[in-house]
Amino acid sequence: MSTPEPLWTPPPERVEQSQLRAFLRLAAERTGRTLQTYDEAWRWSVEDLEGFWSLAWEFFAPIARAEPKRTLVDARKMPGARFFEGAELNFAENLLRFRDDRTALIFQGEKGEPRRISYAELARLVARARRGLVEAGVERGDRVAGFVPNVPESIVAMLAAASLGALWSSSSPDFGRQGVLDRFGQIEPKVLFCADGYFYNGKRFDSLERAAEVAASLPSLKRVVVIDFTGAGAGTGGVEGAVSWADFLGPDDDPPLAFESLPFDHPLYVMY
Repeated sequence: MSTPEPLWTPPPERVEQSQLRAFLRLAAERTGRTLQTYDEAWRWSVEDLEGFWSLAWEFFAPIARAEPKRTLVDARKMPGARFFEGAELNFAENLLRFRDDRTALIFQGEKGEPRRISYAELARLVARARRGLVEAGVERGDRVAGFVPNVPESIVAMLAAASLGALWSSSSPDFGRQGVLDRFGQIEPKVLFCADGYFYNGKRFDSLERAAEVAASLPSLKRVVVIDFTGAGAGTGGVEGAVSWADFLGPDDDPPLAFESLPFDHPLYVMY
């Protein structure tokens, strides 16, 4: 059986301009290794764990309050290996390191024109969402959940939670009530984000009835936030105690955007 041909191969000039090629050039400079292919880089990454990840930290230069004292502890334990012991940083701060007009997000659903959000706009939205979470009592280690489709508001809410050291968890809006509760019931979220509905194959599907049932079954909730994604004008749709996304964000101003300093192994997401 012949080896299948790849559907696409990047041109040589694009390869030379890639992040991977820049990283491999640094590896050659620091270690003397000549790594020409992805497979060679992969083999180095699994044979020299500490060397690879030490150089990865140097190459990506994350924003950190404290540098790691050790790159890797108990490297061959799974689970149990600990990366970048002693480092203090924040995931959201690193994703929001730019505050200019470059495009951070491009979104296009089944309906409507593409939506572009710059890094500067994204940071302002995250700051306002962070303020909303603080007002709801969210603190480091709390859980924030999203019963949402893949929309920009989901990313804003996740980054706002991460800025505080809270954990983000999400479930698709096409899940039934029990499927969502099987997930969120385990983590006791303080805040639930939900959309009014979603589109699939050209049709609009309502989410608010199930969102109301889910919210009523989560006694840990302090706030429910409804995102008007479909434009149906349903408001909070009878979800008891819910607020709209706009009301949750509060005034259209520029509140300070701070970031909790966290250990590298501080949890970020709860996945199922």
